[in-house]
Amino acid sequence: MNALITGASSGIGLELAKLFARDGHDVVLVARSADKLKQLAAELGTAHNIRATVIAADLADPAAPEEIFRTLRAADVELDVLVNNAGFGVTGPFLATDAATELRMIQVNVTALTHLTKLFLPAMLGRGAGRVLNVASTAGFQPGPFMAVYYATKAYVISFSDALAEELRGTGVTVTCLCPGPTHTGFQAAAHMDNVRIFKLPFVMDGASVARAGYDGLLKGKRMVIPGLMNKLTPVTARFSPRSMVTRVVRLLNERVRG
Repeated sequence: MNALITGASSGIGLELAKLFARDGHDVVLVARSADKLKQLAAELGTAHNIRATVIAADLADPAAPEEIFRTLRAADVELDVLVNNAGFGVTGPFLATDAATELRMIQVNVTALTHLTKLFLPAMLGRGAGRVLNVASTAGFQPGPFMAVYYATKAYVISFSDALAEELRGTGVTVTCLCPGPTHTGFQAAAHMDNVRIFKLPFVMDGASVARAGYDGLLKGKRMVIPGLMNKLTPVTARFSPRSMVTRVVRLLNERVRG
């Protein structure tokens, strides 16, 4: 089995790559950092006797998905699993955040994910077998003041994944949406969230546990995986609580801790 993992150089993507390799699956590792990917590929290949292909690509570049697709087609690599994990966040009041950075975030979190799925899905359907894992977030279940665009991108991923899973029902191809809550990875540092209240909560998970839950759910063909008991309450609370109250609570959690 061949699995392509975007955002494979760190965090949840790195942990997912380890899980696929541990079970003897060849992996295609995609991220911006060629050096990190080459080191990871060497480690996985040596430890598990699998083939690890490295593709250094920036998914903020609109041309990247097509380039990845052409590279694998030229190498005659047929994907069994597509893991759309790459993504990043931006925190701060919308009027103060950088527009160019947020547009890149939409490109990575939404457009590249959609484009890669569009490119690789036809071959899976032709074979009547394949799996897609889209990494969203519990952020996608409600609006997110101070991370308005990020929360909106994850809402797209949840809706897109759920709709596509239903379209593909009975075809042999499954779509799983992984929705972690706050997770200790490089995400919070990149989004400047180290001093944000939500990451001070006691139920913040680690990347390895989240990846394990997503991997198991993918193999079982589950449509949605929400790791952690407290995180499982998020969509229920968001659905049955007044929208204004939910938004105020999220605002509080996304505010920086003073002092």
